[in-house]
Amino acid sequence: MSGDAELHAVTGAFGFTGRYIAQHLINAGKRVRALIGRDRPNPFGDRIEVARLQFNDFRALVDNLKGVAVLYNTYWVRFNYRETTFERAVQNSQMLIKAAKEAGIRRIVHISVMNPSEDSHLPYFRGKALVERAIRNSSLSYGIIRPTVLFGEGDILLNNIAYFLRRFPIFIVPGKGDYRLQPVYVDDVAALAVEAGERMDNFILDAVGPKVFTFAELVHLIRDAIGSRAKIVHAPPSLTMLCIWALNHFVNDIVLTREELEGLMANLLVSSQLPTCPTCFSEWLRQNAERIGLHYASEIKRHFSC
Repeated sequence: MSGDAELHAVTGAFGFTGRYIAQHLINAGKRVRALIGRDRPNPFGDRIEVARLQFNDFRALVDNLKGVAVLYNTYWVRFNYRETTFERAVQNSQMLIKAAKEAGIRRIVHISVMNPSEDSHLPYFRGKALVERAIRNSSLSYGIIRPTVLFGEGDILLNNIAYFLRRFPIFIVPGKGDYRLQPVYVDDVAALAVEAGERMDNFILDAVGPKVFTFAELVHLIRDAIGSRAKIVHAPPSLTMLCIWALNHFVNDIVLTREELEGLMANLLVSSQLPTCPTCFSEWLRQNAERIGLHYASEIKRHFSC
């Protein structure tokens, strides 16, 4: 990697999506700066610079963005937890956008979510829409990527479905299970993000895989691939959430929130556009069935534990 190479920065570069983006940038010969909020293992060693994502110090945030040509933003929160809230995540994101502009960054590539809406009563989707508006209004050049549910090594949702199918005799599907989702491979999303960093035009793009599944189909697919004998049963969403509440205590985590289930059942994780990413979940699952779900992936341990 040449010292004259263009410098790109990635928020959450040691996390899930950010790690894949950083790897693509390194492979492309870019200098990469990781912006991290807490200490985590560095999988890249001296191939990457490291700086703090300091939302409590605007000047330090600007300084850590100086010299950066393109910022790839994966920062967000999955649910309210202690002092971490969606409202604060929106405020922090707005501060990051303002700091990027002041630091002279020429372009921001933002990882959003499928079907954000400022009118949504679901804070995840509403907050994502507010951040998108802040980017559009910032005068920065931008590419906004809207993925559905991500899969790949290190994911949480689909990994944990496999984990519970491996360890429990029963798996509960909320309602009929006929609501749809369109999984997308995290490495494909990272490739789209890096391509977006090379473009000059402003755009918003859905990042979606080639196949749509019902939730029930997806659970059956995972069960069969890993050789689970768990019985799949259907239950009202209210009863499902009661069972998830018990699971939260079992794994000391928040497995799924009521708002996440509502968004899933409202078909918010499927796109009306043509597929933009080539990797099909069923094919990836066939190749990784022996590894998926071997260990529980904890959201709280990953993002909030020291």
